[in-house]
Formats: sequence, C-alpha cells, structure tokens
Amino acid sequence: MTGYDEEYNYEKRGIKMPVFDFSDTPVANEHPECTYETFHSTETRASADKPIVVIDNKQKEWAHHALGMFTNPIKRTSFEFEDGDGVTSADILRIDSRFVSLFKWLGENHIKVQLSGANTPDGYAVYRVREVALGRGTKLSAEDGFLQYMMERLFASTMPEDEPDLDDYEEEGDSMKLTSIQSITDFMTCAGRTLPDNILLWARRNLAVARSSEVSPEERRHAQRALSIMMNIQWKGNYFEAIDPVEARRILDEELYGMESVKQRIIETIIQINRTHTLPAYGLLLCGPAGTGKSQIAYAVARILKLPWTTLDMSSINDAEQLTGSSRIYSNAKPGIIMEAFSQAGESNLVFIINELDKASSKNGNGNPADVLLTLLDNLGFTDNYMECMVPTVGVYPIATANDKSQISAPLMSRFAVIDIPDYTDEEKKVIFQRFALRKVFERMGMKEEECVLTEDGLDAVIKLHENTSGIRDLEQAAEHLAANALYQIEVDKVKQVVFDAEAVFELLG
Repeated sequence: MTGYDEEYNYEKRGIKMPVFDFSDTPVANEHPECTYETFHSTETRASADKPIVVIDNKQKEWAHHALGMFTNPIKRTSFEFEDGDGVTSADILRIDSRFVSLFKWLGENHIKVQLSGANTPDGYAVYRVREVALGRGTKLSAEDGFLQYMMERLFASTMPEDEPDLDDYEEEGDSMKLTSIQSITDFMTCAGRTLPDNILLWARRNLAVARSSEVSPEERRHAQRALSIMMNIQWKGNYFEAIDPVEARRILDEELYGMESVKQRIIETIIQINRTHTLPAYGLLLCGPAGTGKSQIAYAVARILKLPWTTLDMSSINDAEQLTGSSRIYSNAKPGIIMEAFSQAGESNLVFIINELDKASSKNGNGNPADVLLTLLDNLGFTDNYMECMVPTVGVYPIATANDKSQISAPLMSRFAVIDIPDYTDEEKKVIFQRFALRKVFERMGMKEEECVLTEDGLDAVIKLHENTSGIRDLEQAAEHLAANALYQIEVDKVKQVVFDAEAVFELLG
C-alpha cells in the first residue's frame, strides 16, 4: 500500500495510520512508514498543553512561528520547515484525529502554512495553523479564510471512536457559506469523519448528482442547494456542558416574577442535564392562560442552555408539507420549516419553541401538521422531503406553549413534561405593573420615574380594571397608555410631573 489510499480507514488510539502521499507516485518495493499516532480530543481550543499536532524536535528546536508545508518524502510522514538553513524535514509524531483530513488536504494542495507552537519534551506542540500563501491546488478562498473556517468547525466537532466500513464507497472529491461545488468538495474532504456517517454518504451521492452531465439542470440545482444547506449546518454531538444553576436562577428571576413552582421545575431540568450531560428525554409543554409569560419562559430556557432558538407558530401552519418540505420532482421545491430552522441556526443543537401547539389544525384534509412533530420530539432523527436524508435530532430541545392542553393529541402530550402556568394574583400583578411594566415603558420612552407618578389608590384602580383579565399583557398596555398620556402633558402642557390617582386612572383607562 502506497500513500494515503484510504482516507477514512482511520486508526484507533495507538494504532498506526496510513501515510500521507501527496505525490501519488508509486515507488517499487517501498513500504512507507507512518511516523505518527492519532489521539481523540474534544477540546474546543488548542494550546501548547493541548496541541492539535506534535512534530519531532530532536534534531532542532523550531521557532515559535515556523513556515513550511505538510509533505510525505516517499517514506515518512513529515512537515518541511523553511528557515535560514534551508528546508528541514521533521517527522509528525501525533495528530488530533479530527484534523487528519485537513492536513492531508493542505499537503495535497501544496499550501504553505505558518505553524505556531512551543518546544516541549514530547516535541514541537502546534496549537495554530495559518495559511500564508496561495497553493497550486484549487481552494475555496485566497489566503487564510477557508482554513480558519475549517479549524473552527473541526474544533466544534467530535470524531467517533468506532469506525464503520466505508471501503465500498468511492471518495468524491466564494463565500464562507459553502455554496459552490468546489467549496463544498473542499469542505467534505477536510471535515472527513467529523460529519455524521449517513450525512457524509448522502453528501457524496448528491455531489455526484450536482456534477453529473447526465441529469437535468433542475436536478443539479436542487442537489447543489441541498448540499449547501446541509454542509453549512454544524452537526454537533449530544454532549452538553454543565450549566451553572445559580446563573440559571438569576436569568429566571430576571425574566419572571413569582412562579416559584415553574422555576423549580426548570432548575430540576438543569440539574438533570448536569448529571447526564445530555438533554432530557422529554421537552417542556407550558400550559396556561394567554399573557402569562409562556413564551418568555421558553426564551429564558434557551438563554440558560446557551443554544440558538427558533419558533414554530402552529396556528399559521395548515399543511404538513410546510414542516416536511416538498419533493425535488417539483421545480419550485424547497425544504420545510424545520430544516430551514436548522439552516438559520447554523447548527444541529437548538431550542425549538413551538407556539400555540393546541391551535394546530388542517384546513385541506392532509392531517394535523402537529403530528409531523412526533419524529422530531422522539429524537430519533427527522427526514425532510426535499433533503431526502435523515438528520440527527439528539441536540434538539422542544419547548411548546398552549392555552388548552385538551386540544392536543395524546401522542403529542406523551412527548412532553407538562408545566401548568398559573395566572397571577392581584398582589403579583401590582408588583409586576409597578416594578417591571412601568419601568420598561419609561426606559423605552426616555422618561424619568418622577415625571409619571402613580399613587397607591391609582395602582389599586389599575388592578381593579384588569381583575377579570388573564396574564399581564393588558397591564403592559395600560402602562403604555399612562406613560404616553403623561409624556403628552409634559411636552404639550409643559408640566414637570403628572400624578395619576384612582380618579385619573378610571377617567383615562375606564
């Protein structure tokens, strides 16, 4: 075996790998010696203590910033350093398994790079690689853009421990959004096995279609669009870092007043994530009257999880195809809302906020679109009709809101942990109106608190007028009305302060 003949036949820790052979020149009776081992890492940043590659420094200590090129001089996998003494070759000793394909690509395209590293007893520990000149091969971008893009994506990825047998599959070989065929090809080559196996194989098939002259231009366009969408999504694993419960509680207190039982249930979920480092098996279903802050709770949870979020408004979805996408047999085919959410988030780990789950209905007889969510909620993968590929959903955390849970089907209900959101008491409404609603309006209008004063009986009057309304949305509108009236009197009547007592409140809001 000569060269790097099988890109995906990676070694496990401690087992030698094939050698990079960028010349593709067969050498008779030569048996290339691989000088390095790979190691498994989940670090998101590199340092001299946690390098991405270690190079032999026994013959010479290398400079902190060293220029050169990855190469394979017939027998040994090495890096050629360029310094004042000319070109010196040094063996590569260890490589982070996530970066093997990237370094192979750099060598194949003869790309000159600058290594940043430190000399250690174990070798020259490299923690940064920058491109410094154009190579002779075809690349995505001039200079350093694509390389740094790939480094960031690979740091955020994980390399699986177990390698499937992919020998039967043939390897298929702008902007940072990966829209051109060349950029997608380069990305697939560099990302290697950090992509999920089924997505990698799907990408090869679609790349073949996008390049083929035997299919229609429409098919090629759809294949390239699907590839661009899929490759621009960062497919992460299901491991979640621990979350600080104190910080989580601070965010909840900042967003919500009262609701201690609700906050307790959310903190319990956080503790569960910290113990298992995975998302809970069930999402959250927040049920309660309108205006009680259900969506606000959902956004707060997304902040706590430090995940991007997207919203699905089920009351405006009347056809399942809106969620699952349309088949590529149609010229105007496109992905569904769920796949577009992944694309907009740019990663596979995100919070799906499903608003008004109880209002989902079918207006054309094609079934309840909410039932399409079952596969998404089961975390077994989701298949979009346009993409024609099952995408992993282990990093999706669904949070649904509803006013009437009796309108939700039993199969959907069984996928959620239900949290009932109680309506606010009159005392809670007083605190929310005075401490939060009014102050929020003052800040937005650029007013000072002393310019608009609400007396105690005026506050009681506001609550009295809204005693039969659920939630606090009407209270927020009342605060807006009071502040706007005060601002009008200050600007038009030239008064310095406006005081609202019970009589003034009833006159203005009653």
